Amino acid sequence: MDISTFELERFFARHEFTAPYTLTSSDCEPLSLAAALDLADDEGLALWDGLKLGYTEYAGSPILRREIAGLYEGIDPDLVHVAAPIESIFLAMNAMLEHGDHVVCTHPGYQALSELAVALGCDVDKWEPVEERVWKFDVDRLSELVRPTTRAIIVNFPHNPTGYLPPLDDFLAVIEIARECGAYLFSDEMYRYLEVDPSTRLPAACERYDRAVSLSGMSKAFSMPGIRIGWLVTKDTKLLEKIAYLHDYTTICSSAPSEVLALIGLRAWERIVADNLARLRRNLALLERFFSEHGDVFSCVKPIAGTVSFPRVFSGGGSGSFCRKVLEITGVLLVPSEIFGYGDEHFRLGFGREDMPTVLELLADYLNGRSRAG
Repeated sequence: MDISTFELERFFARHEFTAPYTLTSSDCEPLSLAAALDLADDEGLALWDGLKLGYTEYAGSPILRREIAGLYEGIDPDLVHVAAPIESIFLAMNAMLEHGDHVVCTHPGYQALSELAVALGCDVDKWEPVEERVWKFDVDRLSELVRPTTRAIIVNFPHNPTGYLPPLDDFLAVIEIARECGAYLFSDEMYRYLEVDPSTRLPAACERYDRAVSLSGMSKAFSMPGIRIGWLVTKDTKLLEKIAYLHDYTTICSSAPSEVLALIGLRAWERIVADNLARLRRNLALLERFFSEHGDVFSCVKPIAGTVSFPRVFSGGGSGSFCRKVLEITGVLLVPSEIFGYGDEHFRLGFGREDMPTVLELLADYLNGRSRAG
């Protein structure tokens, strides 16, 4: 497979663990192991204490798949396949797509969602949002991009990096567009449950369309990115069979400790999500004030859901230069939009971490000429 460099992951490989501060992470504050185990019920603790470090079932343990299925309406545990989130994207794209297929994908976004289709030899059209319309992905534009032969529509809502979430009518329209041309709908729902207003939460695509594939996992809303547990959910059993065959050539199965920790986290998901939403709302209030105070430097569409926003920076040198200078002088890491293949005017700002207020103050000091390098 001839595949391009994954720019975002290479960027983080260079900087994530060396930068003193980060203001660009897309996850929520991760749980400590002790905090996770404190959430466990009696069965979860018994499973943890009695854990054997052997192989697990290829699609995920039955008890974990039952817990995952409970997050969805009308989904049987047999329609759930457990694998790491990025691995799940790899498996699904290879199961759905063939050389020459036409694909439409939201852009900017997590590069794997589009690049794997390109690497497989697909003809990929980008469905881009309109910043002036609060980063809206216009459904009429999607209708123009699809063809009668379109094989897959790939979407990510809540959206990374803009924080956009379509209204329900628009999302249902996307499903109908996929249905009309018989396309797969791959729906990256990693940020679902992180809606600032929970009443705006969309249904999972897999609940509404038989050829939809919903991706989710423990990395974002459930504060366990390090256990590397994600899942695919679809009513298309033939596609699940292809995913299973491909999984035999990747990790084969998931980590046994990670599966138990995922079960513990999912059984306490409402408490975890409530804590994360409270933090997101606190941090968003700080961001709103920050961007108001620095309106001569930035403009920022307020995110509707998720953990990230995509501010525009008014800098003659572009966002790449701005982010590099901020990192050099303050130690604060930001991802410029060039990493997403989306020009040189924006950067991704993450607000899901507990230390965001402190790190945001460092950025404010830099803008106000009070940073340690002046």
